[in-house]
Parts: sequence; structure tokens; C-alpha cells
Amino acid sequence: MGTRRAVILGGTGGIGSAVARELLDGPDDWQVEVVARRGGPVADALVTDGATFTPGDRRDTTLLRSLLRPGADLLVDTVGMTRDDALQLRPFLDDAGSTVFVSSKAVYVDEQGRHANSTERPVFGGPVTELQPTVAPADADPTSRDGYGASKVAAEQVLLDHGAPVTVLRPSKVYGPHIGRPREWFVVRRALDGRERILLADRGRGVDHTTAASGIASLAARAADVPDRRILNVADATAPSVLEIVRTVAAHLDHEFEEVLLDEDAPAFVGLTPWSSPTPFVLDTTAARGLGWQPPAFGDAVAPELDWLVDTAHRVPVDGDVPWADDPFWERMFDYGPEDAALALLMLGRG
Repeated sequence: MGTRRAVILGGTGGIGSAVARELLDGPDDWQVEVVARRGGPVADALVTDGATFTPGDRRDTTLLRSLLRPGADLLVDTVGMTRDDALQLRPFLDDAGSTVFVSSKAVYVDEQGRHANSTERPVFGGPVTELQPTVAPADADPTSRDGYGASKVAAEQVLLDHGAPVTVLRPSKVYGPHIGRPREWFVVRRALDGRERILLADRGRGVDHTTAASGIASLAARAADVPDRRILNVADATAPSVLEIVRTVAAHLDHEFEEVLLDEDAPAFVGLTPWSSPTPFVLDTTAARGLGWQPPAFGDAVAPELDWLVDTAHRVPVDGDVPWADDPFWERMFDYGPEDAALALLMLGRG
């Protein structure tokens, strides 16, 4: 097999850079072209290793035409979110040997119509397959709780209805180096801050399936080898609990926490984590495995992200903060005062 060409939209983000790295480091000969709004250390590293970087907006039709009209063996869209985004790609689908669109498990609904971003968590009877019903497609605000999944479904349908070999990937809680919202920071920062205790609601039993960006990357590469029109869940080999995640991260950092496993009598705001879930949300990856894909184990796949988080933290100036600090997602997650006060009250009550 000769040199193949891949175009990765959003190629410097956590998922896109993982796909680029998978192709560059793999056994096959790939010409990898990554597109992102701006360059930086990630783009520079990929270029050093043989990729081509094109600065620009994924929604620039002229840019898409110049990149995709020559044809590509693999087109990966990691940033498309809406029907309009998909419509922009549609004229070029027949020029791509295989197209991969990264969607989300947030599209799935339970019998009550609840989804991952609902105020009330969905309840599924077991691992969720690709046949599970989804939210209705809609041209909604993709940044809103209800609009995100609806927008993704609308984009999925435009691409799949075209008839070209499009693989839609539905990941869960994505992690990896350069990811925009590194949930593992919840544990890493506590270790770096020297926290001796970590409080976990529901005794740390919550389960919300994790998905390694490297696993998405290896499945995207597999889709290039066996192009088809399909939807595939993508997640880790097993779904670790909150407690298992915390222990895995702490062990990698060589940090030991005293685990305070909270019961129902604890205050509602204490012990919540980025993976807390009153009901399990697990993805069935049988279909992807059927292509010969092997999902990674969380403990192995998370290590590069943890090293990246620690390295990034150590590079922050004294008067600065990590790049993702402004994300409202982290609001109050590191407010240790109320946490310590709640712990003192709990200990007093148990005394």
C-alpha cells in the first residue's frame, strides 16, 4: 500500500492530535494534514514529526474545498457540531475514501427521554448499544444542555444519509493529552495541592464510561482500512468507577489519599466529581470490536494525560493558572473551605 492522505479537522485538539499521532506513528505511510484555527506547541510537534499544519477555520468553505477537493483516503472531523457543519462536508464525501465524524454518547435517551446532559440523569437497563434511541435532530444551540445532542444527531443524519462511507463515532467521557476539559485534573490538582483527603459521594461507586482519545484514534485508523457507513460506540475496555479512577490517578502520581467514602447522610454538594453519576452510563463497544479494534484500558491510556497535566501545571507562572482554569465546569470544584468544613461536621457527627 502506497502513501495515503489524511485530513484532520480540529487536528491540534485532544482527539485530533491523537488521530494525527496514531497515523504518524503507525506502521502505514500516511501524509497527515491537520487543520486548526491557530498553531502552537501541539501543531509544532506534529509538524516536526511529519504532519502538515494549515491554520484556518473548519467552517471556511474555501479552505475545505482546497483541502478536500484533491481527495483524501481519510477525513476526520473532530469539531463539527451541527447540521450546517455536516452540510459543508457533504460535497466532499465522495472524494474521501473514509470519513469519520466524532459525535457523542449525549445523543442517547432512555425510555423517559433523558440524556447525558439532562438535569435528571438517564437510566438504562445495561450497556448502551448503537440501537438505543436518540434525541430528535434539531437546529439548536449546540452549546446548550438540550441542544448539544440534538445538533449532533442532525449532523450525523446529514452525513449518513449521503450514502458515502461515513463512520460516526460516539465516545463518552474523553480524556487524553491536550484535551480541552481534562477531568482528571480534579484528582491531579488535589495531589499537587498536597491534599491528604479526598471526599467521594456515593462511596465512589458512580460509573460514567471513560473514552481514551487514543482509543478514538485507533478506531478512526481502523475505519480508514475498512470504510463503511455505520455508527460505532467508542469507549475504554471497562468502565471504571469514580473510586477506581481516583486510585489509578493517585497511584500514577505516587500520591496517597485518605479516601472519605460518603453515604446519603453527607451534604449534597460534597464529594461530587466529574464522573459522579447516580446511575451507570456504560457504552457497549461490541460493534467496534467486531472490526478488530481493541479498546484501551483506562489505567494504561490515561498515563500520558496525567504526565501532560503535571508538566503543564509546573510550567504555569506564579501569578498564572492552567489554560483550562476559566472553564465554568471547574467552578467550586477546588473550593476546599466548604469541603473541609463538611468533613469536620461529618467527623463530629460520627464521633
